[in-house]
Amino acid sequence: MMNDVPPEGTEVPQEDTEDALASFERAITGLDQPQHYCLRLYIAGATPHSIAALENLKAICETYLQGQYELEVIDVYQSAQTLQTDHVVAVPTLIKQLPLPLRQIIGDLSNTDQVLLGLNLIPK
Repeated sequence: MMNDVPPEGTEVPQEDTEDALASFERAITGLDQPQHYCLRLYIAGATPHSIAALENLKAICETYLQGQYELEVIDVYQSAQTLQTDHVVAVPTLIKQLPLPLRQIIGDLSNTDQVLLGLNLIPK
């Protein structure tokens, strides 16, 4: 079996050490893999704001998160008990559950830049 550790007293080039460290950090944090987003959208029936929020969110997800998200849509008229669980005070509300940190975005999600910022898809 080969040992990748150089013999004692052998100098290891600094760039090899930095490359190995960066590779190790990416592996630990999962940066080499695309992040999976778990989103929950609270709506109030078929109101215009709820429909707009759902359409806007679907467009954003298909453009920026294609294949990397799961979306749960909850109609508060059908499932009011989950409002308390997620501390929802207004609808429509989008909750980004994963990746952390947890975020809430309230409104019809028509401001794409604000939604992307809330989802951590663009830097602040």
